[in-house]
Amino acid sequence: MITHSTELREELHAASVGFENASPSDIIRWAVGRFSPAAFACSFEDLVLLDVINRESSLVDVIFLDTKGHFPETHDFVATARARWGLSLVTTTPGPDAAEFPCGTAECCQRRKVDPLGRTLANYQVWFTSVKRADGPTRRDMPIVSWDEKFHLVKVNPLATWSDDDVAYYLRSQGLPEHPLWERGYASIGCAAVTEPPAPGADRRSGRWVGSDKEECGLHEG
Repeated sequence: MITHSTELREELHAASVGFENASPSDIIRWAVGRFSPAAFACSFEDLVLLDVINRESSLVDVIFLDTKGHFPETHDFVATARARWGLSLVTTTPGPDAAEFPCGTAECCQRRKVDPLGRTLANYQVWFTSVKRADGPTRRDMPIVSWDEKFHLVKVNPLATWSDDDVAYYLRSQGLPEHPLWERGYASIGCAAVTEPPAPGADRRSGRWVGSDKEECGLHEG
């Protein structure tokens, strides 16, 4: 476990500010060189960051959060990614306490995503996410590098400054597959029971947790 200190917090803030115009590759190389072991919690909604990490380092473990509520298409997409990169995934699954909290209930994300990921991240010093400021209002001020108070390790968002157009261009230029639900209008893909395509003109995450006022699952809060 990494030791949190004022000096570390100041270092992370300075790094985050300094990386505002840096490439994801530069950010990843710095993080892997500075902190180890490293993990990438991959939603498999898109494969941009997975591709960049694969090009830059073989030292980052890829974590898949299997909530037991994903679309069949998401599992197929995970299989496509595993075959393309020869991935040996670290897969998290809900504990027995999640059985009484199906997708859409108040505690579902805590029991099916946050708690399992927390147990896994206890083995790492740094984790990468594909969170972007363009994802929605709750992520508009997301730093590139920070101390994660929830999981007690360094958090790095190499794509924080990217737009949806940046993602689309990278996917096309590198010949990466798109999640099969994108062509059906989905823009932010979570568990099948609570995810719908967003309304025209709405932000891309507005189709998540349909029927509730929830905006985040808890992974990127606190």
